[in-house]
Amino acid sequence: MRAAEVTFVVLTRNEATRIRACLESIPPGAPVLIYDAESTDGTRDLARAFGADVVVAPWRGFVEARRRAAALVRTAWTFMLDADEAITPELAAELSALEAAAPVEAFSVARRNVFCGRWIRGAGWWPDRLLRLFRTGRASLSARPGALHEVWRVSGRCGLLRSPVEHRSYRSLSEYGEKFHRYTSSEAAAAPSSLGGAIIGWAVAPARAFWLLAVRGGARDGWRGVFIAFASAAYPAVVATKALLRRREN
Repeated sequence: MRAAEVTFVVLTRNEATRIRACLESIPPGAPVLIYDAESTDGTRDLARAFGADVVVAPWRGFVEARRRAAALVRTAWTFMLDADEAITPELAAELSALEAAAPVEAFSVARRNVFCGRWIRGAGWWPDRLLRLFRTGRASLSARPGALHEVWRVSGRCGLLRSPVEHRSYRSLSEYGEKFHRYTSSEAAAAPSSLGGAIIGWAVAPARAFWLLAVRGGARDGWRGVFIAFASAAYPAVVATKALLRRREN
């Protein structure tokens, strides 16, 4: 697949500290579309310096932004890439070897999630496959109300790319904590609220943490794996608790 046949689409919102590494990883000659949510930190200037096309629009959530951005692509293929991700050299080589006329509608890509400087292989964080490369106009986006992580779907055949993207979302514990708070609050705003849901969430959290540590291999990642296992196990309970508190405040 020639680089010119696939557009890399990146959503941005004040990503000046991350966008350079993301853009530098994209294969030379590939079109890049930055769909920016009115950044104020110089993100757009950095993107334009790399030759990216930049579209600015008010923020209406991840799902709406991805749909609108994907609709602007004019190449045969679309690759959805996050600002905190990078195309690995292995993936770039694999993409160049693909046949643009391959009898598939899309490809899924694994994510090599990096937490506090280390690749996390356990706790359900690997291979973390997502559909990211698809024929333009052939994929649809679905997500439940309030969801932060949407899913691209196609009706035809999907292939698997062996090489991963690198996901550098959490560079520190404080950054993880900030995102944990923001994401749980966002999901709680659309989640049903009930005392029973919160109680069940906290009741099953210890068992889920054990499962992530022992069965999904989180313990092999040391203190990072332990932290991720307990935080992930508590996540649904925190969402349910915030939803309950929101209802009582209203």
